[in-house]
Amino acid sequence: MYRYEKRKSKAKPVIGIILLMMVVSAISIYLYDMYININVKSEGKSNSNAGNAIRLSTVSDDSSEISNTLEDTTKCVVGISKIKNKGDSIFDMHATENLSLGTGTIISDNGYIVTNWHLAGNKYSSCYVTLENGEVYNGSTVWADSNLDLAIVKINETGLNYLKLGDSENVKLGERVYAIGNPIGIELQRTVTSGIISGLNRTIKLEEEETSSYMEGLIQTDASINQGNSGGPLINEQGEVIGVNSVKIESAEGIGFAVPINVIKPIIESFTTKGEFEEAYLGIFAYDKEVVKYLENDLDFNNGIYVVKIMADGPVAKTNIKIGDIITKIDGNTINRMSELRSYIYTKTPGDKVTLTIMRNSKEYQIDVNLSKQ
Repeated sequence: MYRYEKRKSKAKPVIGIILLMMVVSAISIYLYDMYININVKSEGKSNSNAGNAIRLSTVSDDSSEISNTLEDTTKCVVGISKIKNKGDSIFDMHATENLSLGTGTIISDNGYIVTNWHLAGNKYSSCYVTLENGEVYNGSTVWADSNLDLAIVKINETGLNYLKLGDSENVKLGERVYAIGNPIGIELQRTVTSGIISGLNRTIKLEEEETSSYMEGLIQTDASINQGNSGGPLINEQGEVIGVNSVKIESAEGIGFAVPINVIKPIIESFTTKGEFEEAYLGIFAYDKEVVKYLENDLDFNNGIYVVKIMADGPVAKTNIKIGDIITKIDGNTINRMSELRSYIYTKTPGDKVTLTIMRNSKEYQIDVNLSKQ
């Protein structure tokens, strides 16, 4: 007797494979169509060797328009590292610590880049700068401020595309922003995250190696900012840089901070137009009222900044200004944050005279200070 066994049909798996291939093909065609429609938006070309200032040509709700411009914008974002990448994979959670890897933004066609101080180091330090095309340059730190966690790096190259600077004084709560950077390592370079402006003029306390300090006047955003994003640009929907990504609160999701770009605009403009910046020195450090409440519980004032340190080698040390004084104005301009005082001093040159208005024991005084060289 013969036994009959029902043969398994091979038709069903073959049909399934064909359907899967059709779906994959359709997706591939769609993505390719999006890619070939990327448009470059640029303006401000001064000569045949000059780079382009990348920004949105118009504000639009069209997601494809924003996507295309972000594609262009990422080309102005660079990698900053202390160790030259030799092609080995560094796809691990400790890449940023091991390589001191972070992000920077090209801000001029002749090779000036803004980044974080903790990445680029102090003035005269060197680092490696990796452009979008993979080329690696030796970078030299030409200016740095550890209190702001900002630095400017120079590479010997011209004709670079660069990002335009926005006005961080005019940003609004709820405004759409984008953070660009290298969140983990080389393999995820130039990642774009989106969010909104969720807070302005924020003050945070930083604790490191048993010491504490404060950063103030920060822009808060829920756009994802990680260690590798640090130093990268926070841009608005016009493609303009409004801040430099700096800090993320590790204990909470969706809370990141950027240093407003207006703080160092005078420095950037001096370097990009004159090739140098001669920094004037006041020799003072002060906190605003939001920070002082952590230092002095019984101290209360409505306006001004509270003097907490006077440098012995600075010009203020030669005046009658004392620790505990409250600076309310400089040359008649109201001051409520240390960043405002810094920004004003950055517009001055060594040898200039400024007048500080201070409050002491409910009395107002005006004191002249001759700025020295930093």
